[in-house]
Amino acid sequence: MATRHVYLVRHGAADPFGELTDVGRRQSELVGRRLAALPIDTVWHSPLPRAVRSAKIIGRCLPRAAVREAPELVDHVPHVPEQAPPSWAPFFDGYGAAEAAEAERRSSALTARFARPAETETHEVLVTHAYPVAWLVRDALDAPLVRWLGLNCGNTALTVIEYRDGPAPTVLLYNDMGHLPPELRWTGFGAGVRP
Repeated sequence: MATRHVYLVRHGAADPFGELTDVGRRQSELVGRRLAALPIDTVWHSPLPRAVRSAKIIGRCLPRAAVREAPELVDHVPHVPEQAPPSWAPFFDGYGAAEAAEAERRSSALTARFARPAETETHEVLVTHAYPVAWLVRDALDAPLVRWLGLNCGNTALTVIEYRDGPAPTVLLYNDMGHLPPELRWTGFGAGVRP
C-alpha cells in the first residue's frame, strides 16, 4: 500500500510587501536542512512570492527534488461559515455569497489535489500559508468545516500528514518548530508567552 507523505510548511517570515526577511530566509534554510534526510520527490509552492522564495531555499537543501508551483496552495480563506463564531465576526464582515463560493472552490481544489493517497510512495513538501495548512489539518482530522479557524502555525513550522488507501489520514506532526532556535519561532504572532 503506497503512502503519500505530505510535509506542510508555512513560508518564512515576510515583510508587509510579501518579501522574505532575513529571518524568513534563515527559517527556510533551517527547515530545508531538517527535511534533507528525507526522500523528498517534489517541493510544491504557492504562487505568492514569499512561498516561492521559501521553496527555492528549501529546494537547495533537497537537490533530488523538483521545485514546482501549485496554484491550489495560494493563500486564501478556505471556508466562510454561514454564521461566524462571535470572535471571528469582524474577520468575515463583508464576505458575501460570491466570496463564500470562491472559498469553497479553492478549498475543494486544494484537498482534491493533495489530501489523498498517491499511486506510488511519495514524499512532497507543500510550501504554503497558514490558512491552507489549517484547512488540510482540519480535513485530515475530519473535523467540522469551521474548525480551521484558530489553527495557527508559525513561519516554517512543519506539519506532516500521511495518506494511505483505506484508513483515515494520519497527522504525525503539527506546527513543529524544533528546527528553529527560540528567537526564530512564532514570527508573525502577537506578543505573549510561547512554549
